[in-house]
Amino acid sequence: MKQQIIDILTEARPEFDFQAEANGFIEKGMLDSFDIIVIISEIEEKFDISIDGDQILPENLDSIDAISKLVTRFSSKN
Repeated sequence: MKQQIIDILTEARPEFDFQAEANGFIEKGMLDSFDIIVIISEIEEKFDISIDGDQILPENLDSIDAISKLVTRFSSKN
């Protein structure tokens, strides 16, 4: 799952190395609000889930681990 998330992030922002950065994607300016919309859409499609809007928070999208936990949480709802 983590590699699929890295692939999605890299497709959205190829100029950044998401594997090398442990966290702080938003704080470091690696992701902006438009990127987040695109990434959420791609994650929902790739993992066949629907993420609640109230869960689209910086702390849920600021690292590979945080995104993985978000996907796992919504995958278990299906």
